[in-house]
Amino acid sequence: MEKKFTHIQAAHCENGVATSLLRYHGMDFITEPLVFGMGSGIFYIHIPFLLINGGPAVSYRNMPGWIFSRASKLLGLSVTRKKFSDELKAKEYLDQKIKEGVPVGCQVGVFNLPYFPPEYRFHFNAHNLIVYGKEGDDYLVSDPVMESVTKLSEEDMMKVRFAKGPFAPSGHIYYPENIKPVSNATIKNAIIKGIKRSSRDMLHIPGPIAGVSGINYTAKQIRKWREKLGPKKGALYLGQIVRMQEEIGTGGGGFRFIYAAFLEQATKYINNDQLLVVSDEFTKAGDLWRASAVQMGRIYKGRLDNQKYYEECADMLDEIAAIEKGAYKQLSKIKFT
Repeated sequence: MEKKFTHIQAAHCENGVATSLLRYHGMDFITEPLVFGMGSGIFYIHIPFLLINGGPAVSYRNMPGWIFSRASKLLGLSVTRKKFSDELKAKEYLDQKIKEGVPVGCQVGVFNLPYFPPEYRFHFNAHNLIVYGKEGDDYLVSDPVMESVTKLSEEDMMKVRFAKGPFAPSGHIYYPENIKPVSNATIKNAIIKGIKRSSRDMLHIPGPIAGVSGINYTAKQIRKWREKLGPKKGALYLGQIVRMQEEIGTGGGGFRFIYAAFLEQATKYINNDQLLVVSDEFTKAGDLWRASAVQMGRIYKGRLDNQKYYEECADMLDEIAAIEKGAYKQLSKIKFT
């Protein structure tokens, strides 16, 4: 009897794909926050030598694909990944997995996704969705950021799987293998290792552009933008940060809220109330990320046009960096037993 695929809506695409695929294979304990935390998804980096859509390249999470791979490895699973230079071979491989009854994750570009509203269709190639079947020439798609399942024609599927530009997906397809029962001890160990990796990355990664230092770096740049770039371009740069933060996935605030939920859910496996205390700190950070986005959005829309408003944005980011630095230090000092 063919197993039924169940669509799960999530806050972020890769988290959602990982959660859906693992739950499909019987891991009913998995939630989006647990995947994100075990996969050490929380991060920050500002890449000064890279522009995306004409604005600064900032990211509030780790590299695409790492969350699923890390979480799966800690749970004793493996993830098979394939990329293709030949579009026909990519289509044949996808169709074969569908025939085998294997739902798969696909990395795609969002610009040509017809079910996305026009205002959300821009050149971003690290979106993730699940293909779980086919009806005629239409692929059955579970996109975690959508309320329900949808379809893509063969032509549209090829466009999004072979979108051009930064992070070009090249037909990237992936799915878990080596599925086996997971004990509570394994889950606990995965949570602890995920916490330790995130704390290390955010506090001790070398250089000034990543981790909590990266948040301070962005604040420092914001203070210069109006004078250095001019009011129009400076506002555009702030608008790009808002887009990266709030429109591409869940962005800064959303990821902090998910991490707060992860620490709360971790107490089911780890008896330590300190996790709840730190969870509250990440909620505070998430609220400030959202407040900073509102301020930047007002500048971008021309409602605020004065250097002091740029300074206020930068001050909020410095405050966020201080809160997150303190939170990661608390996590790094916890003695897990």
